[in-house]
Amino acid sequence: MTGTSKPKVLLAYSGGLDTSCILAWLIEQGYEVMAYMAQIGQEEDFEAAREKALKIGATKVFIEDLRQEFVETLIWPAVQSNALYENVYLLGTSLARPVICRKQVEIAVREGCEYVSHGCTGKGNDQVRFELGYYALHPSIKVIAPWRIPEFYERFPGRNALLEYAAQKDIPVFQTAAKPWSTDENLYHISFEAGILEDPNITPPRDMWKLTVDPEDAPNTPERIEIHFANGKPWKVLNTDTKESITSPLDLFIYLNSLGRKHGVGRIDIVENRFIGIKSRGCYETPGGTILRAAHVDLEGLTLDREVRRLKDQLSSRLAEIIYNGLWYSPEREFVMASVEQSQKAVNGIVKLKLYKGNVIVEGRSSPNGLYDQDIASMDIAGGFNPSDSDGFIKIQSIRLKAFVAQKKKLGL
Repeated sequence: MTGTSKPKVLLAYSGGLDTSCILAWLIEQGYEVMAYMAQIGQEEDFEAAREKALKIGATKVFIEDLRQEFVETLIWPAVQSNALYENVYLLGTSLARPVICRKQVEIAVREGCEYVSHGCTGKGNDQVRFELGYYALHPSIKVIAPWRIPEFYERFPGRNALLEYAAQKDIPVFQTAAKPWSTDENLYHISFEAGILEDPNITPPRDMWKLTVDPEDAPNTPERIEIHFANGKPWKVLNTDTKESITSPLDLFIYLNSLGRKHGVGRIDIVENRFIGIKSRGCYETPGGTILRAAHVDLEGLTLDREVRRLKDQLSSRLAEIIYNGLWYSPEREFVMASVEQSQKAVNGIVKLKLYKGNVIVEGRSSPNGLYDQDIASMDIAGGFNPSDSDGFIKIQSIRLKAFVAQKKKLGL
């Protein structure tokens, strides 16, 4: 690099080996590097990471607590939409990326950084999520992705090369018993992938799971709660056993996490399709999110019109793909989410749940504006329904079936 002032880079920094080496490497390349850490609920010693970044050579370190924003602007919409990728995955990693990107771009603009950088690999989904977020929020920003730069990835083909570089640069590396997998953690979930998990037939060892107790070891006594919803968003949790009541969004979600962890709720083990086109095996723990989704889906059964719910289920599947693929800041996400929010005006009420050994069991629900009519549904009274009307309904429904049978006879099928 030439010139009197160095170009500024804001690096999304975790404090781990990869981003610590990237920080040193960027400085070596002639950049002024600032480090940015997002507090989104991961268990991390942020002050130790700050000192480490400054020791390596970062000129500034920004640590931002984004947990409240994460819950209100990303997790609640995911709850409203019942978003589930490939019918299994609750999107814990991808949901966190938009809020991280937003703050990183905000700081980069404020600090006059021409570049932003991250430590995502060239095979994963996160590089797409981060960079699409950067460009959507700040179209002229420049991105440095070291793991896609030959000069970097050829120099550091594996962990040993990174460790050697860390030793050369006097980068502190905490020597812990290496786990044969990698993790990504936030308030919503934790993921496990790579290492021994790359064989999809290997059963995850019991000591891998971090957030939740093994369902076999969960309490033998169930715990009962009520979740109160307004416009499809949870606004209160009442523990009917302990009488605890929580209404603050962040505290509410943290409390549900604690209950889910205690009762072994929210573990999954799947093979999924990455956006980039590679199949990947992942294990996830999403305790609070699993509880909320079960309650919300149930309440929609009471409050949503049949055809509205059918359309919304289709939109939910599409929204999950949009989020997974890193397209939160896209016109299609805004369009789909606007439709979801419209549907949620009626999703008000209370769902009663039992938590027991990995299960979330619905025990009842009520709503001030539910569509369920007990008199019409009753098998004991007419309730204003004329049974003879069903005769014509059935005959009309049978017209196309009779035509289909006649067609098959003509075709000799």
